[in-house]
This record gives sequence, C-alpha cells and structure tokens, in this order.
Amino acid sequence: MTTATLTAPVQRTAVPLPRLYLAELRWIFRRPRTLIVLGLLALIPVIVAIALRIGGSGDGGGGPEALFTTAAANAFVLPIAILTMTLTLLLPLTTAMSAGDAIAGELANGTLRGWLLAPVSRGRLLAVKALGVATFTLASVALMAVVAVVAGLVLNGTGSLFTLSGTTLSFGAALGKIAIAVGWVTLQLWAVGAVALAISACTEHPMLVVVSVLAGTIVSNVLLLLSAVDWLHPFLLPKSWDALADVLRDPMPTAALGEGALRAASYVVVGLALAYARITTKDG
Repeated sequence: MTTATLTAPVQRTAVPLPRLYLAELRWIFRRPRTLIVLGLLALIPVIVAIALRIGGSGDGGGGPEALFTTAAANAFVLPIAILTMTLTLLLPLTTAMSAGDAIAGELANGTLRGWLLAPVSRGRLLAVKALGVATFTLASVALMAVVAVVAGLVLNGTGSLFTLSGTTLSFGAALGKIAIAVGWVTLQLWAVGAVALAISACTEHPMLVVVSVLAGTIVSNVLLLLSAVDWLHPFLLPKSWDALADVLRDPMPTAALGEGALRAASYVVVGLALAYARITTKDG
C-alpha cells in the first residue's frame, strides 16, 4: 500500500433521499407515543358514534353541534363532523408534537448530529423532517376519517348517505367527498407543521413548539371573533376552517375551500423557508 493511498481523503457518498425518508418513517411510527396518539385519534370517532347512538340527535344548535346532530341519522356527515371538531385544536397539537420531535427533540437528545455525519446536508435534513411530519399528519387525518366512516355506516347503514342539500349520494361519491375533506384538512395541518418546524429549528425544547402552536391557534381563533381587527382576518390560518362543512353540500361551494387551501399553501412556503433559513445558519 503506497503513501498516497494512505493519505487519500475518504470519499463520503450522500445518502439517497428515499432511504432517509424511510428511516424517518420507521423512527416516527415506532415511537410509543406516536402509536398512542394514533390510537387515541382513532378512538374519538368510536366514542362519538356510541354517544350519538345512546343520546340520539339532541337539539343541535349551530356550528359543529349541528353537524353531530345531523350525523346521528347520516353516515356521510360523521367523518366531516369529526374532522371539523378536531381541526380546531387536537389535530394541530398532534402536528406540533410531531414537528417538535422532528428537530428540537432530536437536538435535545443529541441524535441530530448523527444525521449530519451520515452525511446529510441541512437542506436535505429539513426536507426529510418535513416529509415525515407531512406523512404523520396525513396518516392521522386518514385514520380518523376511515374509522369515522366505518362507525357512521355501523350507526346508520349505507342507506343514509345524503348531503345537507338533501341529495342522496352513492357510496363511491360519498367516499370521494370524504377524500376531498381529508386532503383539505391535511393541507391545513401541513401549514401548521411548517410553522411548527420553523419554531422547532429555533429551540431545543419540543414542548415549547407545542405550547407555541397551542397559543397561536387560540389567539388566532380569538382574533377572528373581534371585528376591530377584521383587516387581520385574511392572514389568519383558522379563518377558513369552518368551510369544511361545504363538502357536505351539493353542489359543493369551492370559494371558501379554495381560499383556505391557498392560505395554507402560503403558510407552508413561508414556514419551510423560515425553517430552512434557520437550520442552515444554526451553529452546531
């Protein structure tokens, strides 16, 4: 062996992105708390279906309560009602938990350095973490919707699939509308996750990410109730969250849903840009 061979620098090959993504998914879905959270999310539609069976339709009222009143006799409404209820707080918190663990949690545990030694550039690292959070949120929303569909069919049968406009849907058409709702809610949660990743890149404490998202969600909902700051409302992510009920109408209004999707996409771009700017300039 020559001296030149001994002194030659070691060539480090970049790890393929799909391999990193699969490793991230294994890490996410093998964590006990992830499985516990998914189990609790799946339990919510079952509890609501049992409550509707025992308690009946009730008086209803407005907002999500009216949806649950309709869900007592309409299998199509239950998944939308569940997603509407949990989108206000529970689903954003689970997304924030995932984003907090993605960067801040690994930084606190000292495992983030292993990614950089793989070698993985910081931009690729952020891409993998963002894809992992996005996959987790999609799995959470899809799981709740699937369980809610099954619970609604058990509660009311396949003959109770009709819209709020009074038209009856086939099973395939109902599933198509529910898929639209799942995709729309997932996009809203991707927006929350992008902001949470930006916060996660600035701290070593995952709980701070969860608290920040909780505070932001509550403050945004409060501001939406104040007409004095109506100029600010178009910039608040939860402004269009109640538009999810439009999926239940036939024909389906698309103005509010489209506005909400555009707003969420803007949050995704800005949040990931801030996270990228932070993670590529952060020391250590």
